[in-house]
Amino acid sequence: MKNKEKNFDTVEFFRKVKEKIAQETKDMSFDEFKKYMEARRLKTAK
Repeated sequence: MKNKEKNFDTVEFFRKVKEKIAQETKDMSFDEFKKYMEARRLKTAK
């Protein structure tokens, strides 16, 4: 098996996503946070 150049760093990507969510939600109440998450939830295909 040959080593391939890494084009996408999953850990770095998800760290950035978590930091963005934390920044956007830092002053929200729990109810506001639930609405935030519900609005951004991925919809599954049926």
